[in-house]
Parts: sequence; structure tokens; C-alpha cells
Amino acid sequence: MTEKKVILITGSSRGIGRATARLAAKEGWSVVIHGQSDSNNLKNLHGELKDSFIIAGDVTDKAGVKREVGRVIEHYGRIDALVNCAGSIVYSQFLETSDEEILTMFKEHVLGTVHFCQEVIPIMQRQGEGRIVNISSIRGYPEMASYKSVGYSMAKESIRSVTASLAKIYAPQILVNAVAPGFTETDIAKQWSEDTRRKAVEGSLLKRTAQPEETAQVIMFLASDKNSFITGQTILVDGGYSLGGK
Repeated sequence: MTEKKVILITGSSRGIGRATARLAAKEGWSVVIHGQSDSNNLKNLHGELKDSFIIAGDVTDKAGVKREVGRVIEHYGRIDALVNCAGSIVYSQFLETSDEEILTMFKEHVLGTVHFCQEVIPIMQRQGEGRIVNISSIRGYPEMASYKSVGYSMAKESIRSVTASLAKIYAPQILVNAVAPGFTETDIAKQWSEDTRRKAVEGSLLKRTAQPEETAQVIMFLASDKNSFITGQTILVDGGYSLGGK
């Protein structure tokens, strides 16, 4: 059991999730880190953070999510903030995209978020308050929808709707928001073509891509008590790409 604030971050073995876990630890939170498996990345992060706890499993496995959240409560006794970062992207031409590829992304991003919210929200209700931050994307906006991964855009737009619905249902106790990152230097960036990178930089009003730590700053604000009056919103963290990009 702990008197410190506890934050659970799914998909925290790399990228924005890992950056958020590091920032949360720096700010004095007890940090629950999560990956699909108990990977070396996750173990190394656990060793790096002063006060952390590992959970692992497929976010699409509802029973598994219930079990792992139960382990968190056994260990810490509380969950004050939930950040849903888990999810992958599959690139394919639309006419060649399989049902399985679309369903995989939808299940990971949307059902994964739903599963963790369904388990954590009752805990927050008993505590009297809580914060949830979901991860959408610039590709979840119609004007910036992906032409390389239609399924990803479908999933990320759904996250915005889930966020708004949960904010309405669980106000005023629980504040629910989302962050929509733009082009960010995560593992996915390694798959960018030279043309994609060029367009990302040229389309940004700041003429650069984001670092994961910059997005983590916004996430942690929304997850903390500093955020007292924002709920139901999706915050673009895109360097102005939505104003100048495609």
C-alpha cells in the first residue's frame, strides 16, 4: 500500500509510454508499467525507476486486464491516473488490407482502452476522483486521416469518441481526456520514408518533429491535479501540423 499517487501506463516499454513513465517517476508518482510481455525493455525500465511495478499481457484480453489491474490494487491499493498508450500500426494499401489487420488495430487501440477503463473506473469511483488520458493521433482527424493505414485512422478517431463519452458519463469525479500526437520520434519513426520525414518537418509550423518527452509533459499535466477543469477534450500535440500539414 502507498500514500503516493499511483499512475498506470499501458504500452510503457517504449516511445511515448516509456517517456511518460520516466516523467511520472521524476514527479514523484508510483508508476505501474505495462507491456504485452514481461520484456527486457520493461524490466530495464523497472530497474531504472525508483518506485514501479510491472504488469504484462494482451490489452485485448479482458480477463487478463482484470487480473493485472487486481495485482496493482494488491500491491499499491489505489490507482489515481490511467494512461492508455498501448497499440500498434499496420501499413498497407487499402484494397489489400485484410479484416484481421483492421481488427487487430481496432482491438488494441479501442478495446484495449475500453478494457482498462472498465477495470480502473470503479476503483477511481471508490476513491472519489481520478484522471484518465487516452492516446489518439493526428491521424484520427478526418483532414489528416492516413492513406497508408486506414484501420489506424479508424481506431484513433474512435478513441476521441470514447474519451468524450466517458467524460460525460463519469463527470465530475473523473476527468477523461486524450492526447493526439503528431509526428514523434518513437520506434514508428524508424519506418518513415525520407519523403514522410520531409513532409512532417515542412508541415510543422515549428519545422521539426516532436520528442516523446514533449508529449509526455502534456499527458502528465492532464493526469495530475494541475488539471482541474479540462475534460472530454483531445489535445493536439503536433507542432502546428494540423494547421499547415496534410
